[in-house]
Amino acid sequence: MQTEQLRELVHSALEDIKARDITEIDVRGKSSVTDYMVIASGTSKRHVMSVAQEVLDKVKASGLQPVGTEGQAVGDWILVDLGDVIVHVMMPDARSFYDLERLWRFDAEDSAEPVQE
Repeated sequence: MQTEQLRELVHSALEDIKARDITEIDVRGKSSVTDYMVIASGTSKRHVMSVAQEVLDKVKASGLQPVGTEGQAVGDWILVDLGDVIVHVMMPDARSFYDLERLWRFDAEDSAEPVQE
């Protein structure tokens, strides 16, 4: 399956189970681990777990085997590693605290500026 098809499959799974605030970040050239990160929120720990499971189920039904998952026992933040796409399903508090969108959209050119004291 091509990366574009995998991205579409992930978005479809997230939308089908009503994940909230779905965001995709292109991290090609910023990360050697993956090409895209998809971040979504759930409304409760049970919803977060259901959203992650829906992604896993749809990926497996398409014939792919996920690389791995983390956080399923707790439910605040579940990571689903699909190789070229990593999916983060988070409770809103965890998402706000870790702010992955800001972290991964950091512009490398900004870091070259001297720090003002």
